[in-house]
Order: sequence, then structure tokens, then C-alpha cells
Amino acid sequence: MAETIIIRVQSPEGVKRITAAKRETVATFLKKVAKEFGFRNNGFSVYVNRNRTGEITASQNKSLHLLKIKHGDMLFLFPSSPAGSSSENMDTSISQGLLRPLGVPHVVEDEIDQYLIKQDGKIYRNRDQQLCRHGPLGKCVHCVPLEPFDEDYLNHLEPPVKHMSFHAYIRKLTGGADKGKFVALENISCKIKSGCEGHPPWPEGICTKCQPSAITLNRQKYRHVDNIMFENHTLADRFLDFWRKTGNQHFGYLYGRYTEHKDIPLGIRAEVAAIYEPPQIGTQNSLELLEDPKAEVVDEIAAKLGLRKVGWIFTDLVSEDTRKGTVRYSRNKDTYFLSAEECITAGNFQNRHPNICRLSPDGHFGSKFVTVMATGGPDNQVHFEGYQVSNQCMALVRDECLLPCRDAPELGYAKESSSEQYVPDVFYKDIDKFGNEITQLARPLPVEYLIIDITTTFPKDPVYTFSISQNPFPIENRDVLGETQDFHSLATYLSQNTSSVFLDVISDFHLLLFLVTNEVMPLQDSISLLLEAVRTRNEELAQTWKKSEQWATIEQLCSTVGVPLSGLHEYGAMGSSTHAASSAMWACQHCTFMNQPGTDHCEMCSLPRT
Repeated sequence: MAETIIIRVQSPEGVKRITAAKRETVATFLKKVAKEFGFRNNGFSVYVNRNRTGEITASQNKSLHLLKIKHGDMLFLFPSSPAGSSSENMDTSISQGLLRPLGVPHVVEDEIDQYLIKQDGKIYRNRDQQLCRHGPLGKCVHCVPLEPFDEDYLNHLEPPVKHMSFHAYIRKLTGGADKGKFVALENISCKIKSGCEGHPPWPEGICTKCQPSAITLNRQKYRHVDNIMFENHTLADRFLDFWRKTGNQHFGYLYGRYTEHKDIPLGIRAEVAAIYEPPQIGTQNSLELLEDPKAEVVDEIAAKLGLRKVGWIFTDLVSEDTRKGTVRYSRNKDTYFLSAEECITAGNFQNRHPNICRLSPDGHFGSKFVTVMATGGPDNQVHFEGYQVSNQCMALVRDECLLPCRDAPELGYAKESSSEQYVPDVFYKDIDKFGNEITQLARPLPVEYLIIDITTTFPKDPVYTFSISQNPFPIENRDVLGETQDFHSLATYLSQNTSSVFLDVISDFHLLLFLVTNEVMPLQDSISLLLEAVRTRNEELAQTWKKSEQWATIEQLCSTVGVPLSGLHEYGAMGSSTHAASSAMWACQHCTFMNQPGTDHCEMCSLPRT
């Protein structure tokens, strides 16, 4: 009887033991490996060494004995193509030595994440003339490259970096010999696990299998976004104009893109290109968001412009001296930076915009959605402060376990279990008056344990995704200021902007939203070419769209509001296509009813066309 041996085969799926005959051929053994791991074809390679040397192939036509493979030896399997039935459990793409853990779904991460995964990320240092005693090609502890998560390096930056970047954190987890093969970023759950049949459901029963674990809050060591940058000061100034004119607080969504932040190893920056202001009611002390019927359309238009919703912004400003233009400095270490209610709101937004992550069994982990607050600084001038809340805060908010305190805005409160909801115990660590570390129940909870601060900046050289004019098109939902978006304001805007470049005139975020969402002549189905022209800064495409019937109709509507249109003629509007104008719908000057092309009298009031 042939002597049998057991050979261990390690793969991203784990280690499996294969029973083989000592004298059997390599081809027979590899067929057993394929069957054991669920491969339908040879979409894998087996090596003698972990560093992928000493490959074992069927073409060798040798026995295991001749290859000196003995009982108990370890071989190493690496997938090279999708593997039959196990393709859902094994990721075949290997990047930087990282494999997707077992059970993690295949997801497509953001472009910035895909880019940073491929980067080296190490911090290279020059040879120290005093401490390095080796030649120019050598390395020692004084000049060897540092890892992107090196705390000493981050602490000595100016200013010091308290939170490493998320990708540096991943590199820290996936370092070492196993290359992070067992790493899985699991999202915290505060809910009872379903499907436990050993007892009645809560509140009649609960067990250790279905009971969520208690949570001890820790200050998060990493952050998903390392910098927030507004493209130019005009963006912020136009947003602040509402508060300057009314004294009421205001809210907006930040639209932009995620790019590399080179000041921090493997860092991510949120670049803000536009601010959309949804329907809201603001007072001097409060903000209330209203239902926005245009929300999905705005996201769709932004996507076609190469933008996405990256955060939210709100004001908390109180004028101190109107003659000097100063504001009150009210948020600091002696009061609070974010209130518990604002933390809960930020947590809700972050849960709605999860960060796609290949290392999470859920396919997402944390969020890149940022919070920006305009408030008074130490110099009594307006400052923009950026924040996120921790992943622990996101979990507490998602599972409705966190409440604000009514009389203390800087304190939150972890809910207590009731017959309707089981809430796990939430703790945080503090220092008592004797200097000892103690564990406190989070009732109440200082929200500083939930907050991650992010630097907010403006570039030295302003960037303009959209054109900025001296007489910009009105911002949406500012009717309380008497600033309305209608064809009268459009005609006024066009007549005051006499640029010969049509693309510069039309490249206004709020104008483009009006063209798409207005009720008289919505252009949602026919504006893709113009949006592409704005996104790519292509004047030729913009001129092509300007010759369309849709723009001719817009011109015709503008001509009925009684605004001098001399400015329009200078860049070709009003008369760019006489045939198109005559064949376009027209608005009655008396009742504003939209009439069909070619009619001479209003179908509503029967008055002649003027």
C-alpha cells in the first residue's frame, strides 16, 4: 500500500490539509488542491516558499517524493483568476501584498482610494551627515524610510498631526508577515442579533450570542479625511452673505471631489467646488431643514459635472461689533466645539454616505462626509472649522442609542434599555482628581470623545471650477432676501455678463441647477452636452449646445420680461438662430402662459403675441 502523507496548503481562504500518496504525481496532487479549494480550472499557483519561489507545476511530471515534499510540509497557494464556486469568497486581485479577507463582498472603492492603495506611502529621509556612518548607498536607523503611520514623525510635523490618515491606518493593520490576510474592519452594531431561537425575543429573553457587546469609547486614532479645502474665498463669502444680510443662521451642502493630500502620508483632501443651499428655516439661534424635492436632481447634475456631495456646512455666528465687523468667540476648549445635537446630525449624514472599503465584511467602513462650521475665532473674525465624528459615534447614532442633553449642549446621553429597545452599556475613560484613570458610564457623555477635527484651508492660488462674475446668478432658496431664481433674474444676469466666451457665462453652478429644475422650461433631458462642456472646459461643445432649440426657447422667455438684452447679442444670444426662436415655445407677456411654437395669439388670454 502506498505510503500516505498530509500536506498543508495555505491560501487567502486559510489552511487546508490535503491527503496524498508519497509517490503520486504533481498533476494528480494539483487536481486534489483545485477540488479542495473549489477551483474549476487552474486559476491558481502553488509554491514551496511564501515569497512565491519554487513553483510546483503539472508540467514537471515528477512525484512529490522527487520534489522532496514530505509529510507535514506547508505549501502556499495564490489565486491568479476567478475560482469557480469560491470566486465570491476569494479576491483574485493582489495589490501591495493585501488580499481581501474571506467573506468580504467585492466592492469598487472610490478613485482616490484605488490610487492610494497603489502608492508606496513610505516617508523617505536624506542621509544625515552627522549621524550616518555608512556610504551613500547604505541605510541605517537614522535615514531608513519610515512607515506612513510613524507616530513620532506625525507628532513632529508643523502643525502636529493627531490622527493618521485612514490608508496609513490600513498599512499599520496589514503590516507584518501575514500581510493583513486576517484583517477585517467590522462595523460596530448596537442591536440584538436576529435569528436566536434558544429563548423568547427581547424583552422576554436575551443571551450572550445575540446580545451586543458593551462599548468603551476611545478617541479615534485615524481619520478618513485629512484636509478640507475651499477652492476660493468667493464660495465662502457668498454663503456668509445670507447671515450678513439677515442675521439668521444658514445651512448648505458641499459639493466637490476627493483628492490626495500630500502634506500627510497617504492623506485625503475634500476639495469644495460649490455650495448648494436647500430649503430651510433659519433664525438667530436655530436651523430647520425642509423637504427638498430637488435633492436627487442636484446630486445627478453634480455627478455629471464630476462632483459629489462631500459634506455639509452651517453657521453659528453672533455679531459682536457691527462697526468693526467682529463676531463673538463662543466655541473653545472652555465651552464646546460641537454640540451633542450637531454630532448626532453629523453622524446621520455620515451614515447616509458610507466609505466603500474592501476590507470590511459589510463592504463599507466609516465615512468621508465632512462637517464644516462657520463660527467666531480667537481674533473675533469668522473662522471655518472642520470636523467628523468617530465610527463609534456613527454606530450609536445609526442604532438610535445617543440623545442630546437639553440643558448642556456639550453633553450627550446614552439611552437606557427599554421594552422596545435593548441598548448596550456605553462607557468612557476619564481622569479623576487624584490622577487615576477611571471608567464612567456615558450618562451623560462629553462629546469630545466623538469628535475628530480636520484642518480647513483656502489655497494661495484660487481654483475656479465654475466662473465667478461681479454680478453672479442668484443662489437658490433665498426668497426671504428678495433674491429669486426666475427668467427675469436670468435675463438680468445674461445682460450684465458681456463676455464673448459663452462657456464663461454659462459656467455657474446655481444657473445650471436653475436651467434643469425650473418649472417653466426644465432642461433635465437635454442639458447633458452643456454639462459635459462645463466639466471639460470645452468652449466648442458649449457653442454647439447654444445653437439648440432649447437655448433658443430660453432666450425667447428672457425676451418677454422687459430686461434690456444688449449683453445677450454680444456673445450671440437672441438671434443666434432666428428659425429656432420662431419655432420655439413662447411666454405670453400678460399672463406668462407658455404657448406652442408658431401661434400668434395666447391660448390662455387670447391677446396677440408681442
